[in-house]
Amino acid sequence: MLRYFNTEGRCIPKKHYMVPLEERLKVIKEQFVDQEKYFVINRGRQYGKTTTLRALAEYLQYEYIVVSIDFQGIGSEEFASAETFTWAFANVFLSAFKKVLMRHDEKEWLLKPLRDFVENAADRSLRELFVRLSKICEASNKPIVLMIDEVDSASNNQVFIDFLAQLRGYYLDREDSPIFHSVILAGVYDIVNLKLKIRSQSEHQYNSPWNIAADFDVDMSFSAKQIAAMLREYETDHHTGMEVEAVAEYLYQYTSGYPYLVSALCKIIDEKLLLQDAFADEHSIWTMEGIEAAVRIILRMKATLFDSMIKHITEYPELKELLYAMLFKGEQIVYSQDNHTIELARMFGYIQDDGNRVKVANRIFETRLYNLFLSEEELSNAICRKAKENKSQFVYNGRLNMERILEKFVEHFNDIYGENNNKFIEDCGRKFFLLYLRPIINGTGNYYIEAQTRDERRTDVIVDYAGEQFIIEMKIWRGNEYHERGERQLTEYLDYFHQNRGYLLSFNFNKKKEAGIKTITIGNKTIVEAVI
Repeated sequence: MLRYFNTEGRCIPKKHYMVPLEERLKVIKEQFVDQEKYFVINRGRQYGKTTTLRALAEYLQYEYIVVSIDFQGIGSEEFASAETFTWAFANVFLSAFKKVLMRHDEKEWLLKPLRDFVENAADRSLRELFVRLSKICEASNKPIVLMIDEVDSASNNQVFIDFLAQLRGYYLDREDSPIFHSVILAGVYDIVNLKLKIRSQSEHQYNSPWNIAADFDVDMSFSAKQIAAMLREYETDHHTGMEVEAVAEYLYQYTSGYPYLVSALCKIIDEKLLLQDAFADEHSIWTMEGIEAAVRIILRMKATLFDSMIKHITEYPELKELLYAMLFKGEQIVYSQDNHTIELARMFGYIQDDGNRVKVANRIFETRLYNLFLSEEELSNAICRKAKENKSQFVYNGRLNMERILEKFVEHFNDIYGENNNKFIEDCGRKFFLLYLRPIINGTGNYYIEAQTRDERRTDVIVDYAGEQFIIEMKIWRGNEYHERGERQLTEYLDYFHQNRGYLLSFNFNKKKEAGIKTITIGNKTIVEAVI
């Protein structure tokens, strides 16, 4: 059976196309496990945590006894008390240990202390559980590594906090009381600084017993080089003739290496695009056009990852406010790990630290967020209705007429919002252009905002439509000198995208402004300027 791209749960090398993990596993082993670290792999949903844990367990198996358990295997009712939790944990631990026992020179008697604990209900306490675990660690021929996946599913239970406290105590006293060589916890929520809902507001919300954890700074995203390695394996099986490095780089540009998004786009290309009339064979789908088609699909697709995003920005209004300010107001937000809202967004995987500034983690997330925020206003927005009414005049023979879009946008914006004050236009102008643009390209084209050029004065929108690319700079007027500098910047940006024609949309508050459309030439570049 040929391998396939997997987006449902753990990836297995013999079944699925995967990026190579050996380099990452080597770093985790040498810098964390070998050095007896206790640490948390805290990443957003579907970031490859479980796949990494399973691969790491196999990588470590020759030097360590790896006991890998999943807290989702313990029912919520079993976290109700220390007695029920310790019994459930002991059973799960025994089951996991037995699976690896045959690989090592160990006997069944090693587990007798914990088996007796399960069978004897007289003293099922956390203290006694750790006494038995310590005996097993002391008697074992090899160091024992404990892995717990989905650990944050238990984080709102006092017994779990007490469990962490016991681990911490034994870690600090491990020279006298043997315990696990290394402990690896994995989940979305960062339990090091978790805000404990079970505690009253009068108590310290961030007083975590897991302050012994080492800082896990291993990059778990996929690089373009790693994506290319995965695609080469696919190419060996399918012989599509794709330009592997170019396809990998384009996938990376859209996903920034977010594991689920990379696999999901590849899966769409591999399994769905040949069903579309626009693509004749496998060679035609593994192209920039194929990736853009897959992006259009994923932007409309219902998936757990996107459901979680909507849930989180609904549950945390401050998170929504942060993302909205970044996307529509161009606010430059300095990254601070001490800011609860910023850290929340980072923990969920929605933002990254881009050289001390915050940016949305990838183009897919950014466009989904734009679409969400814009859709909340679309039905009641007058300029959006104008775009829908005039949609037919913007596309001719399958090609997008961007100059006509800008011309009509200026006309409609001035008709509808021309009497509003400067503050309104500055805050809302660029948002309204996206509201105008979205229904025109919807279903055929993609758009994204170039994060490197976005600030409160300037935003570059990149539109991909039917194989053509359009570079549109939207900016707030700040005088002639700034405007001329912006024109030069746009020509440089066009060079980067190998384009000779660009578009400039200026929101000008000068009463003597000359509104409308004009075309200028700078060197070998043509710029269509629209002024509001």
